[in-house]
Amino acid sequence: MIRLFVHDDFRGKGIGKALLQYAMDALHAGKVDVNEQNAQAVGFYMHMGFYIVGRSETDPAGKPYSILHLALK
Repeated sequence: MIRLFVHDDFRGKGIGKALLQYAMDALHAGKVDVNEQNAQAVGFYMHMGFYIVGRSETDPAGKPYSILHLALK
């Protein structure tokens, strides 16, 4: 599993895009899970070509945080 986080102070500088591009190219990552309430992250992944393929009511730990499952188009 790959986790991608960019500190608030460094958002909008292309760091997330570069990290995701590396994950897609070198690690062949084509699917991501993102907290549904994280609108900024959902928008970022959709902008990068991902789309929603599923949804879970709870996170992997069973906590009540809905997770969107995204995949590349």
